[in-house]
Amino acid sequence: MTTAQTQDSPGKWRFWIDRGGTFTDIVAARPDGRIETRKLLSENPAQYPDAAIAGIRALLAVPEGAPVPVDRIAHIRMGTTVATNALLERKGERTVLVTTRGFGDGLRIGYQNRPDLFARAIVLPDMLYEQVVEIDERVRADGEIIRAPDPVAVRAALQAAYDAGIRAAAIIFMHGYRYPAHEQLVAGLAREIGFTQLSVSHEVSRLIKFVGRGDTTVVDAYLSPILRRYVAQVAAALAPVGEGQGGDAQGSGRPGCRLMFMQSNGGLTDARLFQGRDAILSGPAGGVVGGGGAAGRAGV
Repeated sequence: MTTAQTQDSPGKWRFWIDRGGTFTDIVAARPDGRIETRKLLSENPAQYPDAAIAGIRALLAVPEGAPVPVDRIAHIRMGTTVATNALLERKGERTVLVTTRGFGDGLRIGYQNRPDLFARAIVLPDMLYEQVVEIDERVRADGEIIRAPDPVAVRAALQAAYDAGIRAAAIIFMHGYRYPAHEQLVAGLAREIGFTQLSVSHEVSRLIKFVGRGDTTVVDAYLSPILRRYVAQVAAALAPVGEGQGGDAQGSGRPGCRLMFMQSNGGLTDARLFQGRDAILSGPAGGVVGGGGAAGRAGV
């Protein structure tokens, strides 16, 4: 074991965790600064419901079923491939794409990039959304409203998708990045119907380009519910005794260890702010940041 600095969290444990598809690796700094590690199978339901929490319990010598003593933990910082694997294996949430009439196949067409210019058999990946709802609305680039959406027609179309069992909606309108009123109206109707995941392009990725903005919004709708369930599972296990949610991790403001997740950009964010759009490279980004840090310490 080696020793870590503890000035920022005297007397408390600190955890850094990489939750991969096969193994979960845990590095912990004890209150005295000594470093310990654990490696567990990420999926082992016969032994534990979650590998990260199981590793924390083992290091703190807390038996299964007993509450995790969050007052002994300063923070938990985690990278995860939960979203990455869900995307690769196509195990995200059932999603409906809601877009401007005439642009229902816009994301399928994409930019028509041709890495192999003379290839005759082009195999496109399957789309993440399973249905498309085209809304008869249009706003010009200068903000002039050409057609406003009919709430009755919109509600009927969204209700049909909801009745088919879809609970996630990605809403992307032409020029919605700059004039979001129509997106906001449709999102409000979807919320009233009962959609539990709403990813709206002007909130998710306020970009001028339709395809880039649309792809990011669809990914967010497809992955955020999966990610939210995992984060909630971890946060619940870190809940202070007698509470249903985990301290700072859920923004309750009560004392508790801080739960943070690595984003695709290499930065950390609070658990309650972690979204699908930011999680695709969560695990790999942590490796790059860690590698850079280790190289810097080695003088490279």
